[in-house]
Amino acid sequence: MSAPADVLAIAAHPDDCEFGAAGTIARWVREGKSVVYVLCTSGEKGTNDPDLTPPALAAIREEEQRAACAVLGVREAVFLRLPDQGLEDTDAFRRLLVRQIRRFRPRIVLTSDPYRRYIWHRDHRIVGQVVLDAVFPYARDRLAYPELLAEGYAPHKVRELYFWGAEEINCRVDVTATFEIKIAALRCHKSQLREFSRGDPVAWLRERCREMAAGESYGLAEGFHRVEAPP
Repeated sequence: MSAPADVLAIAAHPDDCEFGAAGTIARWVREGKSVVYVLCTSGEKGTNDPDLTPPALAAIREEEQRAACAVLGVREAVFLRLPDQGLEDTDAFRRLLVRQIRRFRPRIVLTSDPYRRYIWHRDHRIVGQVVLDAVFPYARDRLAYPELLAEGYAPHKVRELYFWGAEEINCRVDVTATFEIKIAALRCHKSQLREFSRGDPVAWLRERCREMAAGESYGLAEGFHRVEAPP
């Protein structure tokens, strides 16, 4: 069994955590929290380069994610290597995530918001929904996936969920002191930044974080929809 982690960040693709929550992750690591990533796909379809094959891009993106984790101080990155643009809300996928939740036994689970409307990568939507269901009630309930008990994965109760990319933000985290670490981690994802469609990604993110901090006493924030899981 793996050592417990305080935070389990579950994302569809490499770079999702960096765009959505790396300032918060860096802050939590500074505060002494142990953070583990679970990457559901390797992002092997995330390019318009005709010379890149999916296996080659998957290898590049996994290496970029490991480099970003090193910058942030993330303890470990687990790659499930499910198909990019092919995630589905299935029992098999839910079981995989329940296994990781029970393996690392986090207090906090961090993932993409499943309820963002209209334009939102389908993998992000599916991951958020399956994570939510995996946390409650499946990871908690002893008789859910009894075969996991035989593998040594006992039930676990997550206490909090944070969803990035949310439209209904009810939690802001001051990332003024860790924004540059967020950017340094994001710069590790070179294969994605060179295809970024919104101009300068650093300027875009800085403006987003400034907007998130509007009305607060600090300058930059990341916003989430935070939910307390039932006991």
